[in-house]
Amino acid sequence: MTVVPYKEKNSSKKEQVAQMFDSISSRYDFLNHFLSLGIDKGWRRKAVKLLAASKPELILDVATGTADFAIQALDAGPLNIIGVDISEGMLDVGRKKIAEKGLTRKIELRLGDSENLPFPDNNFDAVTVGFGVRNFENLKKGLQEINRVMKPGAQLIILEFSRPTRFPFKQVYNFYFKFILPRIGRLVSRDKAAYTYLPESVEAFPDGERFIAVLHETGFKNTACTPLTFGVSSIYTAQK
Repeated sequence: MTVVPYKEKNSSKKEQVAQMFDSISSRYDFLNHFLSLGIDKGWRRKAVKLLAASKPELILDVATGTADFAIQALDAGPLNIIGVDISEGMLDVGRKKIAEKGLTRKIELRLGDSENLPFPDNNFDAVTVGFGVRNFENLKKGLQEINRVMKPGAQLIILEFSRPTRFPFKQVYNFYFKFILPRIGRLVSRDKAAYTYLPESVEAFPDGERFIAVLHETGFKNTACTPLTFGVSSIYTAQK
């Protein structure tokens, strides 16, 4: 079953996700850091440390949103980063952030679809995706398209929410994620569907070893999964 933000609408998941992020874009950064208690910043730093080992010169950041991961990825020392996202609203926020930091020569943001990337084959030294793969309409197609634009041997770094399994953290987390987080998100973002969709999309996502299996199916090798913060999120690494 495909999880979508607006169940009463007949539009595709891709269209609904774009609409949802356009709706919450101006409040997204505040809510993201607030609801994760700022821990998400540390998750990105750990992911970028893994990325830096391959010394990529050109990085593609898929589902870049407001460009937090792209900006953090500069610590890996690339010459340039291109970020793509299906939400123009999120990209507008990201472009302002990049301009304020004086990074417009290093990072370029483009409107783009993960399942139809506007780049040639074997183009990027590395690809990153931060909290975006669960929003793909067709997970395998999106990963195959990412694989296509990567150079042979290039590194893929995916940071995504996962589900804790240990008692009692699992129970506490589930209560917060399903009942507290949606209420706060709804009050601040004024989009009642957005933060209900979040726990539903995480629940539906094939995390851990199941996602590793999907990576293998879509052409990746040397895969690994590193759980973070008791399994709240995970870093997935792979190579083309």
